[in-house]
Amino acid sequence: MNSLTPREIVAELDKHVVGQAKAKRAVAIALRNRYRRQRLPQEMAEDVAPKNILMIGPTGVGKTEIARRLARLAQSPFLKIEASKFTEVGYVGRDVESMVRDLVEIAVKMVREEREIEVRERAGTAAEERLLDLLLPPAPATTSGFGAGSAEDQMARDHATATREKLREQLRAGKLDTRVVELDVPQRSMPSFEVIAGSSIEEIGVNLRDMMPGMFQGRTRRRSMPVPDARELLEQEEAQKLIDMETVAKAAIDRVENSGIIFLDEIDKIAGKEGGHGPDVSREGVQRDILPIVEGTTVNTKHGMVKTDHVLFIAAGAFHVSKPSDLIPELQGRFPIRVELEALGRDEFVRILTEPRSALITQYVALMATEGVQLVFTADAIARIAELATLVNDRTENIGARRLHTVMERLLDEVSFHAPDLDGQSITIDPAYVDRMLADIAKSDDLSRYIL
Repeated sequence: MNSLTPREIVAELDKHVVGQAKAKRAVAIALRNRYRRQRLPQEMAEDVAPKNILMIGPTGVGKTEIARRLARLAQSPFLKIEASKFTEVGYVGRDVESMVRDLVEIAVKMVREEREIEVRERAGTAAEERLLDLLLPPAPATTSGFGAGSAEDQMARDHATATREKLREQLRAGKLDTRVVELDVPQRSMPSFEVIAGSSIEEIGVNLRDMMPGMFQGRTRRRSMPVPDARELLEQEEAQKLIDMETVAKAAIDRVENSGIIFLDEIDKIAGKEGGHGPDVSREGVQRDILPIVEGTTVNTKHGMVKTDHVLFIAAGAFHVSKPSDLIPELQGRFPIRVELEALGRDEFVRILTEPRSALITQYVALMATEGVQLVFTADAIARIAELATLVNDRTENIGARRLHTVMERLLDEVSFHAPDLDGQSITIDPAYVDRMLADIAKSDDLSRYIL
């Protein structure tokens, strides 16, 4: 990530998301600024706050996808959460600090997986030795009257060693995969409980397993399983022994504090003044609760204290009913970069269907190929699909590129159903086929509202 310039970041995003050049430019600069901050002296770096981004645009235009691809590109802990899930302190529901706890759990999982890759070879070697002990238990202590150094004992040890090496070769060659071994596995039948305190279950998040380790740890049960399954289980156990979870937690917290990204979706749903009843009553309260997290605060998690001062927040909303100025002023000020995403039309739909690495057309062609069916889309057919999707968006509700998923499913309904019986056939999707499957539905407002 550190070697990518903003132009290269945009080029990488272009491989997955069509259009929205302004939004890509904004997130590329924000990501590059993180690299620049890391190169500053420590005392100055502490004062450089992340430039949080507010994306404004209708649904289905790529807001979430841009943020998700950016996090994957930067190999950063990334959490997507809907702002509408949170409730003000004092109401039953998720508290805003839970987003930081969730992000830490994601980071811990990331770091642990990286450490597992580092120790995989050592864990595999140790697991192999344990598996050989199960297949060929060690020889009992010497019973010869001539002492441990006698010729008989030496011959017995040489024979055991030769037998073990022969078993090792067979194990590596897969010749013992049908054998069944017995081993002790940790007892996991006891569920974990969380202590309820304060306004939500998540506030403390301490489970009984941590409070009373002697009660639940050390319990095992005997299980019989094939050699491949036993090897996988033993490798996991050996990897856990080699990984220091304290250093994993420390690295995860450092990663969250310096490169974490939280994507706050549907922030427009909590915009607006008080004055309602029911679920609307805590809108402004949720904004006030989110404010310290975005400004920078310290959150207590089960892995340690986490500072959110340098976490990058990307908020997004359609803002159909409300507008960004309806957010409380303090929260508005914490999102200095405003980017308006453009609605998608016919030309963008054609590109979405064909250009990205995992474009919809590519996905459906690959899916049908698994059944031996060759799907061929003509350029005119793709243009017609995009045209009909745009027509339905204009006449009913504009849900952006998500409309293409509905249209494509309806278009290939017959092919998908009969594909197992069409093995070896080639099917061409041309404009006539598209019109036969979709034109009548697209033209009828009543039908398209329910079907497309």
